[in-house]
Amino acid sequence: MTTFKKYLLTLSLAALGFFSLLIISVLVFMNSLYYEINTTGLKNTAETLLAVIGEDHFIKVFSPNDSESAPVSIPLNAADSYRLTLIAPNGYVLWDSHVTDRRLVNHINREEIIAALEGRKESSRRDSISTGEKLLYYALPVFDLNDNVIGVFRLSLSIPGFGRRISSVLFPFLIFSLIMAVAIFWAAFMFSHSLSTSLNRLVKITQTGASLLAGPESEEKVSPEFRSLEKALRALAFEINSRLERSKAEGRRLEAILNGMSEAVFAMDSALTLHLVNPRARELFNLGNQDINSMTLLEATRSTELTEAAKKALATDTTFETELIFRTGAEQYFQIFAAPLGGGSDPNGVNQNFGSDGVVLVLQEITRLVKLERIRKDFVANVSHELRTPIQLIKGFSETLMDTIPEPDKSGKKNITQFIKIIHKNAGIMENLTNDLLVLADLENNSLSTRNMEEFNVAFLINEAVSSVKLQAKKKNIKIIVDCSEELNANLYGSFVIQALINLIDNGIKYSPSKSKLWVNASRENTELLLEVRDKGIGIPVEHLERIFERFYRVDSARSREDGSTGLGLSIVRHIALLHKGKAEAESHAGEGSVFRLRIPQPSY
Repeated sequence: MTTFKKYLLTLSLAALGFFSLLIISVLVFMNSLYYEINTTGLKNTAETLLAVIGEDHFIKVFSPNDSESAPVSIPLNAADSYRLTLIAPNGYVLWDSHVTDRRLVNHINREEIIAALEGRKESSRRDSISTGEKLLYYALPVFDLNDNVIGVFRLSLSIPGFGRRISSVLFPFLIFSLIMAVAIFWAAFMFSHSLSTSLNRLVKITQTGASLLAGPESEEKVSPEFRSLEKALRALAFEINSRLERSKAEGRRLEAILNGMSEAVFAMDSALTLHLVNPRARELFNLGNQDINSMTLLEATRSTELTEAAKKALATDTTFETELIFRTGAEQYFQIFAAPLGGGSDPNGVNQNFGSDGVVLVLQEITRLVKLERIRKDFVANVSHELRTPIQLIKGFSETLMDTIPEPDKSGKKNITQFIKIIHKNAGIMENLTNDLLVLADLENNSLSTRNMEEFNVAFLINEAVSSVKLQAKKKNIKIIVDCSEELNANLYGSFVIQALINLIDNGIKYSPSKSKLWVNASRENTELLLEVRDKGIGIPVEHLERIFERFYRVDSARSREDGSTGLGLSIVRHIALLHKGKAEAESHAGEGSVFRLRIPQPSY
């Protein structure tokens, strides 16, 4: 028996019990009402009879001096249904309409007698000892002229019990009640059976799903409401099955993509417990066929760096990117991408940051790229070192020749001097190029990453840079104006900041007209040190601003080479800014001059 049938059966039995209780309550109420009506009728009769006979007559009957000789003239006898009894104050019966002998017992303990002797009217119902019948009694006190109780006037009536009174209709009533109860129970049972049949059909639809959808509709008789609900469930089950199939297809497609990826992928919940790992990740960390569903990221990878990256992505709820080195045998370099999964939304559907449900880690191996970059950097450094010595020799001997060659008083001597000057100039260009390449190689190899920055006086660094280019400025009669507080200090790599300022000031001198001015400013803006070099030179067209910090990029190639520029000066400036976790900026308009800025973050105090 199903739970639903049990509930309906229980409900039917409860209804049957309620119906039975209702019948019993009605019978009890009718019984009470029956005796109440008879008591009221007896009361009215007794009071009427007492009034008709007259209290004066009863005063004579109950008079102590005349009680034995006083005649009792009352129109009642043993044939009447009413029984009248006159009782003295001591409880003895003076007269009874139905019992004429002296076998009557003392009535002093009767309930209604006690009340009447106290001056109250009272009724009671019990079996009579004298007559052996069930009687209904009503007693009235009899008063003398001084309002003293001198006796009791009691009228009684023999009434059958309520059961006997309704016995003729009780059996048909019980039969009718039984039939009604059975009918109610049967109706409830049939109703429950109908509901159970309809609900069982709906349960089968939800349990068997697609297999039942493919079959015909139910031939069983069900209500239109359940038929409509069945159709709705069929449509819902069809939609769910369709979505399930699409979800399975997407899952297979995703699995194929993950299995084919060369990157290692980890997916985990907010507690960093893994729930998805692709084959590349298993291979990388020797997981084999282990069950990863109970593992944490730290247990699977033994890498605190990966764990910290995942925690950072969860804490900030933003995508996080970093590089890690794994030293399992040979060094392996990886680009790590950590992205939070999911997030909440408020009840109105507006996306808000309510925390992440998990995080995904993607490990892309870049060992080959790192090695190639290292080879490239080593190549640049080695070539620069190899070129430095022959360049210095060429430059040195050309200077020696220029100093020792006689004045050009003979034919051809002037040309020789010109050739030597050209050799000397290009040797200087090559020397500057190798020096710049060495500086770039030094910056790219992060040779300073293990050293801490030191606190320097910024005005001192600017003066050092200005002193280094003072000769070039003097040749073009360019005035350099420095604006920097003598008390301004900052945490820097001092030599590299000087190098960046020299490059910027030297560029300003090269591309500014003679007898112009050049400004070098330094200040602190919030948590940044701002270094600024501003000139009134030829300026830079807007279309070139985005590329001027690239290596070997020149706005005017012919003029730059003529001035001995290597095309690496601004690239070095950019790398020095990046070394300080800062940035380099340029602002310029053709013919109006240029402004170059270095923004270097500083700790807040």
